[in-house]
Amino acid sequence: MLSLNHTSLFFNTAGGKSPVRFPALDIFKHRRYRVSCSNSYSPNKWKRQYTSVLIVPTGVGASIGGYAGDALPVARTLASVADCVISHPNVLNAAMLYWPMPNVLYVEGYALDRFAEDLWALQPVHQNKVGLVLDAGMEEDLRIRHLQVADATRASLGLPVLDYIITDTPLKVEKWVDPKNGQATGRIKHPDSLLRAVKTLYDRSINAVAVVARFPDDDIEDVDDYRQGKGIDLLAGVEAIISHLVVKNFKIPCAHAPALLPPPLTNSLCPKSAAEELGYTFLPCVLAGLANAPQYLTHGSNGCIVASDVDSVILPADACGGDAVLAFSNKKTKQPLIICVQENETVLNDIPDKFGLDVIKVSNYWEAIGVVAAHKAGVDPNSLRRDKIKNITTNSLIHSNGCVASSSRIYA
Repeated sequence: MLSLNHTSLFFNTAGGKSPVRFPALDIFKHRRYRVSCSNSYSPNKWKRQYTSVLIVPTGVGASIGGYAGDALPVARTLASVADCVISHPNVLNAAMLYWPMPNVLYVEGYALDRFAEDLWALQPVHQNKVGLVLDAGMEEDLRIRHLQVADATRASLGLPVLDYIITDTPLKVEKWVDPKNGQATGRIKHPDSLLRAVKTLYDRSINAVAVVARFPDDDIEDVDDYRQGKGIDLLAGVEAIISHLVVKNFKIPCAHAPALLPPPLTNSLCPKSAAEELGYTFLPCVLAGLANAPQYLTHGSNGCIVASDVDSVILPADACGGDAVLAFSNKKTKQPLIICVQENETVLNDIPDKFGLDVIKVSNYWEAIGVVAAHKAGVDPNSLRRDKIKNITTNSLIHSNGCVASSSRIYA
């Protein structure tokens, strides 16, 4: 046993003999007894892990996270503060780019909603058995390109992509913008074909699925705003519909990558959209995310993460109407901190007041992550602001003479 005072170190020797005393300064000369002042132990045995959920809804034109992985820097920064970050493909996917973060859980949107409602638990894994579904509507060249991507991730990244299948019928993707709310949406005309393909892989013990559907190629005018970092991602809405369909039916991780012909080269391209212009496929980030995405369990067990483990939720300030946010905010006990970022504007108008939510409003993600850091440290975030701590108020149960009105006992 090692104990330390100001001047000496004591070692209790085996057999209960008298402790041996060494001058502290002498013992510090020996490298194997160095003492660190770092608080970056993982896990910290003195506190439970701090878990944060990062949400940017899909296909709603989010100023940050509405393009090609442009919310990924937010996730990276948040992951350096929180012990565990739970987010979804719209945040973590960046087409040909991705960033490995061991403490970030890649959770599909439908599964994230069920998790927040306490219906599903998340079971972290070391590795999934990933299968690939390719749309029969893809041209042969595009199909070959995507199979080469899968092989590249297996050889160069060591990803466990084990099997693939081609749907028995072209999926026939259709997409449009909902005129009521301005969101991207759509459908696949042959969903049964997709489900049959996934079922085949599932029966072969595949437990995570990447789907590549052939999307219609747009007139360049239709996507010009998106390439300039404006407007909405026209693909995103139906992409979510595809992954929701698979996750709802099979309860396994799923993410989608659209198959498109490369657009014409342009000298005017917003950096937020540039990741989608690097090659013939958006598949690499999907396979990387699915390789160790948590499994979804309807009954939690030891080692699972459940909704009550969540300490904070960060999302755009006008996007508070989703199932996950409402579920987290309506919890009777251990309600997480809801942090709304005003700078990240969307086409929605689901502001907190509309739903009577108790939230912390911040201007940007710098402030949001600062609030998380304070919350994790056990510090009232208001104490970091000028004049935000007011005089303590009198509790309604306390009479003016200092006695507790409703109790006959005094507690220290």
